[in-house]
Amino acid sequence: MRSPRFVDGLGMDYEPDQQQLHSAAWIAQVWLAFGGSVIAGAAGIFFLPVGPWERGFMALSFVMLATSSIALSKTVRDIHESNRLVKKVDEAKVTKLLADHQVQF
Repeated sequence: MRSPRFVDGLGMDYEPDQQQLHSAAWIAQVWLAFGGSVIAGAAGIFFLPVGPWERGFMALSFVMLATSSIALSKTVRDIHESNRLVKKVDEAKVTKLLADHQVQF
């Protein structure tokens, strides 16, 4: 027997046993780690004993590293979600095929 399906506030349906939720503690830890690393990196660049050109280069490199890390994590997540969607579509096709041929488990 399949688990019941629910619809969230955005109109997306999901099966509750397959949804991956993060705890509030995990979310807070991730944001604190990100904020701490940005502050530490910015402070390190600010207090470097170098000229303004070198400091500017380091700051731009730091910003580029942060934005590319965010883009990479989003891309990895999108690939994972795309694979899940393909598997759900394949499962639906098999279920329909079995239902058309009246095969029951």
